[in-house]
Amino acid sequence: MDKKIFTCIACPNGCRLTVYEEDGDIVVKGASCDKGIDHGINEYTNPMRMLTTTVAITGASHRRLSVAGNAEIPKSKMEECLAQLYDLQLTAPVEKGQVIIRDICGTGVDVIASRSMKKR
Repeated sequence: MDKKIFTCIACPNGCRLTVYEEDGDIVVKGASCDKGIDHGINEYTNPMRMLTTTVAITGASHRRLSVAGNAEIPKSKMEECLAQLYDLQLTAPVEKGQVIIRDICGTGVDVIASRSMKKR
Protein backbone atom coordinates (compact mmCIF):
# COMPACT_ATOMS: atom_id res chain seq x y z
CA MET A 1 0.00 0.00 0.00
CA ASP A 2 1.60 3.27 -1.23
CA LYS A 3 0.57 5.92 1.32
CA LYS A 4 1.18 9.58 0.52
CA ILE A 5 0.92 12.47 2.93
CA PHE A 6 -0.24 15.93 1.82
CA THR A 7 -1.11 19.20 3.47
CA CYS A 8 -4.49 20.19 2.10
CA ILE A 9 -4.73 23.67 0.54
CA ALA A 10 -8.40 23.50 -0.44
CA CYS A 11 -9.54 25.59 2.55
CA PRO A 12 -7.86 27.49 5.41
CA ASN A 13 -7.79 24.45 7.74
CA GLY A 14 -4.59 22.99 6.24
CA CYS A 15 -5.48 19.43 7.16
CA ARG A 16 -2.79 16.75 7.05
CA LEU A 17 -4.07 14.14 4.62
CA THR A 18 -3.01 10.53 4.33
CA VAL A 19 -4.04 9.09 0.97
CA TYR A 20 -3.74 5.54 -0.30
CA GLU A 21 -5.41 2.97 -2.50
CA GLU A 22 -7.32 0.09 -0.94
CA ASP A 23 -9.31 -2.51 -2.87
CA GLY A 24 -9.37 -0.28 -5.96
CA ASP A 25 -10.64 2.78 -4.08
CA ILE A 26 -8.73 5.92 -3.11
CA VAL A 27 -8.94 6.45 0.65
CA VAL A 28 -8.40 9.91 2.17
CA LYS A 29 -7.87 10.17 5.93
CA GLY A 30 -7.59 13.42 7.89
CA ALA A 31 -9.82 15.66 5.77
CA SER A 32 -12.21 17.85 7.73
CA CYS A 33 -14.34 18.72 4.68
CA ASP A 34 -15.36 17.41 1.24
CA LYS A 35 -12.93 19.82 -0.44
CA GLY A 36 -10.11 18.06 1.38
CA ILE A 37 -11.24 14.68 0.15
CA ASP A 38 -11.35 15.95 -3.45
CA HIS A 39 -7.95 17.60 -3.04
CA GLY A 40 -6.41 14.42 -1.63
CA ILE A 41 -7.76 12.28 -4.46
CA ASN A 42 -6.54 14.75 -7.10
CA GLU A 43 -3.08 15.05 -5.55
CA TYR A 44 -2.77 11.27 -5.35
CA THR A 45 -4.04 10.45 -8.85
CA ASN A 46 -3.12 13.47 -11.02
CA PRO A 47 -1.41 16.40 -9.26
CA MET A 48 -1.78 19.69 -11.12
CA ARG A 49 0.22 22.91 -10.79
CA MET A 50 0.15 26.46 -12.13
CA LEU A 51 3.02 27.28 -14.47
CA THR A 52 4.62 30.67 -13.83
CA THR A 53 8.11 31.70 -14.86
CA THR A 54 10.03 34.21 -16.94
CA VAL A 55 11.34 34.05 -20.49
CA ALA A 56 14.16 35.92 -22.19
CA ILE A 57 13.22 39.04 -24.16
CA THR A 58 15.41 41.33 -26.24
CA GLY A 59 14.82 44.95 -27.21
CA ALA A 60 12.92 45.74 -24.00
CA SER A 61 13.71 47.65 -20.82
CA HIS A 62 14.12 44.34 -18.93
CA ARG A 63 15.83 41.09 -19.96
CA ARG A 64 13.06 38.77 -18.68
CA LEU A 65 9.29 38.76 -19.21
CA SER A 66 6.94 37.14 -16.71
CA VAL A 67 4.60 34.54 -18.18
CA ALA A 68 1.96 32.17 -16.81
CA GLY A 69 -0.25 29.34 -17.97
CA ASN A 70 -3.95 30.11 -18.37
CA ALA A 71 -4.80 26.90 -16.44
CA GLU A 72 -3.05 24.23 -14.38
CA ILE A 73 -0.81 21.65 -16.03
CA PRO A 74 -0.03 18.12 -14.85
CA LYS A 75 2.85 18.23 -12.39
CA SER A 76 4.53 15.47 -14.40
CA LYS A 77 4.79 17.88 -17.39
CA MET A 78 6.31 20.80 -15.45
CA GLU A 79 9.98 20.15 -16.30
CA GLU A 80 9.22 19.61 -19.99
CA CYS A 81 7.20 22.84 -20.15
CA LEU A 82 9.86 24.84 -18.31
CA ALA A 83 12.58 23.52 -20.64
CA GLN A 84 10.58 24.72 -23.65
CA LEU A 85 10.13 28.15 -22.08
CA TYR A 86 13.78 28.46 -21.02
CA ASP A 87 14.82 27.92 -24.66
CA LEU A 88 12.50 30.68 -25.86
CA GLN A 89 13.79 34.11 -26.91
CA LEU A 90 11.16 36.82 -27.43
CA THR A 91 11.56 40.23 -29.03
CA ALA A 92 9.79 43.34 -27.75
CA PRO A 93 7.11 44.63 -27.95
CA VAL A 94 4.86 42.16 -26.13
CA GLU A 95 1.39 42.96 -24.78
CA LYS A 96 -0.06 41.71 -21.50
CA GLY A 97 -2.32 38.73 -22.24
CA GLN A 98 -0.55 37.93 -25.52
CA VAL A 99 -0.26 34.19 -26.13
CA ILE A 100 3.42 33.24 -26.04
CA ILE A 101 2.97 29.48 -26.63
CA ARG A 102 -0.28 27.72 -27.49
CA ASP A 103 -0.96 24.26 -26.04
CA ILE A 104 2.43 23.97 -24.35
CA CYS A 105 3.73 20.39 -24.49
CA GLY A 106 0.31 19.10 -25.51
CA THR A 107 -1.30 20.08 -22.19
CA GLY A 108 -4.03 22.22 -23.74
CA VAL A 109 -2.73 25.18 -21.71
CA ASP A 110 -1.64 28.43 -23.34
CA VAL A 111 1.25 30.41 -21.87
CA ILE A 112 0.51 34.13 -21.82
CA ALA A 113 2.47 37.28 -21.04
CA SER A 114 1.79 38.53 -17.51
CA ARG A 115 2.75 42.10 -18.39
CA SER A 116 3.42 44.34 -21.36
CA MET A 117 6.92 45.25 -22.48
CA LYS A 118 7.47 48.03 -24.96
CA LYS A 119 10.29 48.17 -27.44
CA ARG A 120 13.26 50.05 -26.02
